[in-house]
Amino acid sequence: MAEVTLTHVTKTFGEFVAVNDVSMVIEDGKFTVLVGPSGCGKTTTLRMVAGLEDATSGEIRIGDRIVNDVPPKDRDIAMVFQNYALYPHMDVYNNMAFGLKLRKYPKEEIKKRVTEAAAMLGIEMKLKSKPRELSGGQRQRVAVGRAIVRNPKVFLFDEPLSNLDAKLRVQMRTELEQLHHKLKTTTVYVTHDQVEAMTLGDRIAVMKDGVIHQYAPPQETYDHPANQFVAGFIGSPAMNFLPATASRQGSAVTLSGRGFRIDLPVAQNAVLPEHVIMGIRPEDLDGPESSAENAIAVRVTVKEQLGHSLLVYGDVGDSQQVVASLDPHRHVEIDQEIYLKTNLKAIHVFDSETQATLV
Repeated sequence: MAEVTLTHVTKTFGEFVAVNDVSMVIEDGKFTVLVGPSGCGKTTTLRMVAGLEDATSGEIRIGDRIVNDVPPKDRDIAMVFQNYALYPHMDVYNNMAFGLKLRKYPKEEIKKRVTEAAAMLGIEMKLKSKPRELSGGQRQRVAVGRAIVRNPKVFLFDEPLSNLDAKLRVQMRTELEQLHHKLKTTTVYVTHDQVEAMTLGDRIAVMKDGVIHQYAPPQETYDHPANQFVAGFIGSPAMNFLPATASRQGSAVTLSGRGFRIDLPVAQNAVLPEHVIMGIRPEDLDGPESSAENAIAVRVTVKEQLGHSLLVYGDVGDSQQVVASLDPHRHVEIDQEIYLKTNLKAIHVFDSETQATLV
């Protein structure tokens, strides 16, 4: 195992900056997730750690060794791709053993490692099968097994579950988490799925436009987002954002906008600009309420019954929309005018110009 350190790493393609001055420390034995929308630079960052892309500038370390000029095969890493990359003419055993054979490992050592990894992944009965005879989940297990037998210092995963159906993704996500608990190998995992990021990562790096906007444990990222982008990306359904005017009223700040007036307790020394963005997550709204106090007036436009919750979408004023995650047994009707009570402790306030978190 080894710590992975990126120091002021930048990658450009011509004039396009794919990764911009990224610095982060991925601790030894930890599971770190790079998450963000398509084109944010997360896969390019992973490929630079793997050696499949050269960094334009900056330093990449694996353990105590600078690896910028070290070929991928000598970095002691193992990578699992989105498309599995299995050899169709080889059976499962030989797909998993291929890398060890290239490195001239003894046959008995290869057999030992492959059978142990296959048993760990529950594919020991498939060792003589060809990839075409396997399900998507089984193929992904073979790809993971091929990485495990290498016993590398670092595992690199590039959206490994994106080709699986929803149910299998949940199953494989659980298996990867259990696998990491057993192996405790330093792991870097790329995904656009914030649920995967929240459930798998010891720490998550939220990226946009080649920049890491926040690098922190999942719950900290959820509870205390660094800016409006992070707040809106982490959480499903996404956080609601409403333009507001802030005015100090003694020990509270009043946030007012179309359809709401919220008295928010804040520190006496907190200074807010006049124009802000109020953010509140769907699960921090409750209703329908009969009072407008610290609530948002909403006209219901859509409702979705999910069994464990009721998602209610509604218009606030002329152009704003919010979504609330309510108790599934609450009764609301389309076009009904309701009040959604806010959890004052869960309200976020962002600068309307910089998007930085203020409260």
